[in-house]
Amino acid sequence: MDSYLYAAARTPFGRFGGALAEHRPDDLAATALRAVLAKAPGVDPERIADVVWGCANQAGEDNRNVGRMAVLLAGLPVSVPATTVNRLCGSSMDAAMAAARMVETGDAEVVVAGGVESMTRAPWVLPKPSRAFPAGNVTAVSTALGWRLVNERMPEEWTASLGECNERLAEEFGVSRERQDGFAARSHNAAHAAWEAGFHDDLVVPVGDLTRDEGIRPGSSAEKLAALKPSFRAGGTITAGNASPLNDGAAALLIGGAGLGPDPLARIAGRGAFALAPQRFGYAPVEAANRALARAGVTWDRVGAVELNEAFAVQSLVCVDAWLGAGLADAELVNAKGGAIAIGHPLGASGARVIGTLAHRLRESGERWGVAAICIGVGQGLAVVLENTSTGRA
Repeated sequence: MDSYLYAAARTPFGRFGGALAEHRPDDLAATALRAVLAKAPGVDPERIADVVWGCANQAGEDNRNVGRMAVLLAGLPVSVPATTVNRLCGSSMDAAMAAARMVETGDAEVVVAGGVESMTRAPWVLPKPSRAFPAGNVTAVSTALGWRLVNERMPEEWTASLGECNERLAEEFGVSRERQDGFAARSHNAAHAAWEAGFHDDLVVPVGDLTRDEGIRPGSSAEKLAALKPSFRAGGTITAGNASPLNDGAAALLIGGAGLGPDPLARIAGRGAFALAPQRFGYAPVEAANRALARAGVTWDRVGAVELNEAFAVQSLVCVDAWLGAGLADAELVNAKGGAIAIGHPLGASGARVIGTLAHRLRESGERWGVAAICIGVGQGLAVVLENTSTGRA
């Protein structure tokens, strides 16, 4: 049995402390959930067998199974169950993969997958003392991003900051600061052009006064970005301009079997997961995508669109270089509508965002095969292959 993507919807992605700062993550999740179901009015919500929702933090207002909170806040029938999954940056792609498996095994006819993150509203946390009434001070730890409350048994090289890990990747593959800045500038300008052309209009539902992704900087150039100082090491290559920012937002996908009612956007044709040493997480999408394509029975030379979550310009570039070496026809096929450096990377929402964008790109271009991929902190990557169902299966 095949699984299909029928609809995709998301909120605009807001800047850290920006226009979505007043909106709770469970409310953002409910907004995306309502929006994706509104695109399939013929699908009775009572038919939804499950909601699988991604969230990387779950330390604050997104605790207590935020997927189920979204179902209740969205006004769905209380009979609709929900679960929340956590694969850090890949959480909502993991959710979509799980939803597809449920459909393909016959466990469900209709599943909603998606994810949410409010990095603005992520709380500070305090560890509980091991004994009563300790006399010393305690430190509040931010849960917005990265390692916190690290196990002392973890090797130091595994627990380096995400930025430092990517500085090492730049050294390993010889990726220059200039090349990273050029990639980042392209992301901003492509995202702006896509919004101006109306590409995102059918994908994004406004939240309050925010109607577009808040972090896009039209007119960006490598020359302008070159003026920014390195963020993670003296003389380094990674800056605030060539890495994804902290963001708030939610995204949702409607997944089901054949004949659900509306025409599907795409068939979910392959899935792949891969892991390597934690500090090399940025390179993990390479093999995850290769595995997804192999399971779909497709080679890189047949791929007409790629959506790769841009956690950092350097990790995006080394992934694209590897895929070009494997047969991908052109680097311009990757993130033609901009990527996370411009659009934003609210961790739990990004996987669903790239899948939805990919499906709409395939429909716009008429290309048959596409790949969505994402890197994940602590050394993992995920990928999904979509087949454009409007092209037939020649």
